[in-house]
Amino acid sequence: MEAVTLFAGGVAAGLVAGTASCTAAQGGLLVGLVGHRPGRDPALVAWFLAGRLAAYTLVGALLGLLGSAVGLPPRARAVLLVAAGCAVIVFAIRLMRGGRHACAEPVRPSGYQAPLLGAATVLVPCGVTIGMEMLAVSSGSPLSGAAAMAGFVVGTAPAFALLGYVLRRISRTRLAKFAGVVAVAAGLWTVVAGLNLGGWTGEAAPAAAGPAARTVTVYATREGYRPAAVSVPANVPVEVIFKLVDQGCTGTVTIDGRDVALPATVRLPPHRPGSLRYVCGMGMYSGFIRFS
Repeated sequence: MEAVTLFAGGVAAGLVAGTASCTAAQGGLLVGLVGHRPGRDPALVAWFLAGRLAAYTLVGALLGLLGSAVGLPPRARAVLLVAAGCAVIVFAIRLMRGGRHACAEPVRPSGYQAPLLGAATVLVPCGVTIGMEMLAVSSGSPLSGAAAMAGFVVGTAPAFALLGYVLRRISRTRLAKFAGVVAVAAGLWTVVAGLNLGGWTGEAAPAAAGPAARTVTVYATREGYRPAAVSVPANVPVEVIFKLVDQGCTGTVTIDGRDVALPATVRLPPHRPGSLRYVCGMGMYSGFIRFS
């Protein structure tokens, strides 16, 4: 019964919260599959989705069985995001070049490319995906973990199917170059998100709001974390209460080297004077804790 409940919850999460973020973070792999081949077979998208479903279901089962030991640390995910962004840019350039040869003879991909690209999306998780992975871990059951992740893939499948259809239509027209430019922008956005998640952007901390307090509250919204910076005393344990206002990538926060699904209260050990930076699971939004 728990597996059925988690499957339904995963479908709902995919439809409501995961559609936009997952297609943004992982859609570039679909560009590489169908975006540069004239006369491409619509079944390729189905194989892509099948590979994605198989990979997520397997990862969900492993997470339920082994717990957080299977999860990737934030820095590893950051490297994968940068690599995925670079791959999207390469695919986009091929899309723009392919648009010049819309009447060329169709080129069929290898039989394994579509499901492998679909399976590779599990290595580039969006913020909502990370939350689902934590749910799979907390289930403590391979069946329940697999059900949660499989339901999530089913919930996001319509968006990926629509993206594949649009790509197949556009790549036969003069809009291929425009679509390629958009895909390049998406690839650059993914690279920047990876750099942000890894803490490699050198972002400066804004001024903290209010006096230092041992317990502070931060609200996770669609536009980021509010307030963007809070002040706490140094050299003593503190609590940060994260309240979830909107569903989205800010619903998972990477702080002090660990991932936390919101809402949650994060207890931090004593820190020296300085700043601690945290980011959402996709590296899009960040906030700061000032120790003074």
